[in-house]
Order: sequence, then structure tokens, then C-alpha cells
Amino acid sequence: MFEYLLLFLSAVLINNFVLTRFLGLCIFFGVSSSFEASLGMGVAVTAVMVVASFFGWLVYFFVLTPLNLTFFTTICFVLIVASTVQMVDIVTRRFAPKLYAMWGIYLMLIATNCVVLSVPLINVENDFNLVRSLVHSVGAGIGFWLAILIMASIREKLAHSEVPESFKGLGIAFVTAGLLSLAFLGFSGMIAL
Repeated sequence: MFEYLLLFLSAVLINNFVLTRFLGLCIFFGVSSSFEASLGMGVAVTAVMVVASFFGWLVYFFVLTPLNLTFFTTICFVLIVASTVQMVDIVTRRFAPKLYAMWGIYLMLIATNCVVLSVPLINVENDFNLVRSLVHSVGAGIGFWLAILIMASIREKLAHSEVPESFKGLGIAFVTAGLLSLAFLGFSGMIAL
């Protein structure tokens, strides 16, 4: 049980996919200007990561590996991620149209987002069993959620602050992300997984 906790904390803090591995930055910068949209996007990305990791693990270990077709891994995982995002799109459009309107194009960008694809690929590359794969996926999703919520909170505060003209908009967002990244890199070395 302690091993799963370490894996989870490692995915959330130490190996945070956004702030230490620098994956998924298009959604991170695009949606983080609104806290409410970031909250929903964190849920959506986490759900897609977990579902894609679950089905990716099943396909990899029960279809691709026995048939010696592991060279199709990336293609299969892209199809799984795209299908999962399509389902999130349909459900959100139907049951949360306000949230769907806030996300805009960024919802479909989840399908092409490297962070969502990298989590299932890392799970099978590290030969995680299904439980470890799911724990790692949930941790990665919560790490993404944490990063985007912190960034959204700071950006909303910065919107009401005096920022030099040359830093307004994405300039100050990049500086802020760099500082957040440095803060998260302070966790490195705590847990080695």
C-alpha cells in the first residue's frame, strides 16, 4: 500500500507532467485564465487520463503483447484517447453546456495533448500492473489539476494587478509558470520512483 502512495505522490508532485516534464502546456496556458474553466478542465483531463490508461493497459497486455503487435501501441493509444475525449465532449455538451462553452476548442485539444497520451505510454513502458497504472494515472491527473488550479488562481489575481505593459498576457503567464516549475522542482529527490 505504501508503494502505491509513493507512486501517487510522485506523479502529483515530483514528476508533475506540466511543471517538471513540461507536457500539456497548450491547455495549461489556454484554460488557466479562468479558475472555473480550469477546475472543469482538470476533471476532464484526469478522467480522460484514467480511462485511457485503463483501456490502454487492457489493449496492450491482452491484445498487442500476445499477438506480438506492440509496435501499434502509439496508434492504439491515440485512438483510445480520441474516443475517450469524444465521449467527454458528448457528455459535457449535453449535461454542462456552460462548461462546454468555457472550454471551447481546448476540449478537443485534449485528444492531441501529449500529457494525456504520455501517461498510458509511460504506464506500459514501466510495465506497471493495472492497479499501479491506475494509481499513476490518477496521480498524474491530480498533478495536472493542481498545476492548472494554482496557475488559474495566480492569473486571476494578476488580472487585477499592475503588470508592466511588456509582460501583460502570456508574458507574465510564462514567468509565473517558470516560477511554479522551480517550486515543484524543489520536490525532486524526495521520492525516487
